[in-house]
Amino acid sequence: MTPPSPRPRDRGIPEATVARLPVYLRALQALDERGIPTVSSEHLAETTGVNSAKLRKDLSHLGSYGTRGVGYDVEYLIYQISRELGLTQDWSVAIVGVGNLGRALANYGGFGTRGFRIAALLDADESVLGDRVAGLAVGHIDTLADVVREENVSIGVIATPAAAAQDVCDRFVEAGVTSVLNFAPVVLNVPPGVDVRKVDLSIELQILAFHEQRKADGHAGPDLVGGDPA
Repeated sequence: MTPPSPRPRDRGIPEATVARLPVYLRALQALDERGIPTVSSEHLAETTGVNSAKLRKDLSHLGSYGTRGVGYDVEYLIYQISRELGLTQDWSVAIVGVGNLGRALANYGGFGTRGFRIAALLDADESVLGDRVAGLAVGHIDTLADVVREENVSIGVIATPAAAAQDVCDRFVEAGVTSVLNFAPVVLNVPPGVDVRKVDLSIELQILAFHEQRKADGHAGPDLVGGDPA
């Protein structure tokens, strides 16, 4: 493995590139698990569904250009992408909303291996308080500020019904959390400096339905890996 180089200061990596980095990382980790030490840009691009020129440009933002005739060192590229995504340290996560979705997220074993620790589960429903999910007791939403402070929560996950989502988001912001992952079907209003990522499964299904209809009509679909054609 090539020795780690100092991390450059802000390189202004485009958002579209950032959105594709986790896709590259997943493919590289699969190669690493199979004991494959190097990979060409063409093979990595084919695996991730991105054209090779776009992939090489994305990786150049990390200062990684590969070696002609050899390709990219898989282990080192995993390190570079993990470092850029902030995955070389552990991040504490609090999930608010312990219904079916919240429980599924809490029980997902992949977070721990990717640098995320589910530190707390919170809800306002008295009927679920005290339930143990994935080894954690469900606490009351009113303890959110204390939980954020005690568990050093960096990321808040909202898995509540739409009507409760803005209030939960406001509580996270007031507690000092500036990164929120929102599964509720509603657009959240947040102050500057707070990042919100929205996951709307119904929208994703509608997009897939669109492409299915296009294929049925004889049209080929565009390359939309990572959710951004740029």
